[in-house]
Amino acid sequence: MITISLRPVGRYWGTISFASTLYLCPILDLLLAEIPAKLQAELRLGLQEALVNAAKHGNNLDPSKKVVVRFSLIDNQYWWVISDQGQGFNPMSEEEEPTDYLPPDEAESGRGMCLLHQIFDQVEWNRKGTELRLCKQTENRPRLSLRR
Repeated sequence: MITISLRPVGRYWGTISFASTLYLCPILDLLLAEIPAKLQAELRLGLQEALVNAAKHGNNLDPSKKVVVRFSLIDNQYWWVISDQGQGFNPMSEEEEPTDYLPPDEAESGRGMCLLHQIFDQVEWNRKGTELRLCKQTENRPRLSLRR
């Protein structure tokens, strides 16, 4: 079951919640509906990684547990806050580089954190490790013109 609130307008947040599952296509379609086409493929990959982590690693694919996604567009920044009902984990500290956690080449998983940091401009976890905040800037900051 998927629960959806109204779409965000201005500084308001929309919310989608769903039972822990790996069937994420309809969730991703809803989350990306208002995203510019040029950003959709990259953001789909990043959001899919984050949602899989919440459902699989956070909630252990327990259908009685929910993943909640809040989303908004604030000042040319797309924000997603993804929460699970799991035990949490110890996210890396601010000083560590995401590439420090890359697994050996032969490993089948473990590249998610590095991937998230490559796709999103901001990647932050709460202290418990049950909530992930992702941000993508839509426009570059204005550049100074060299013309007079």
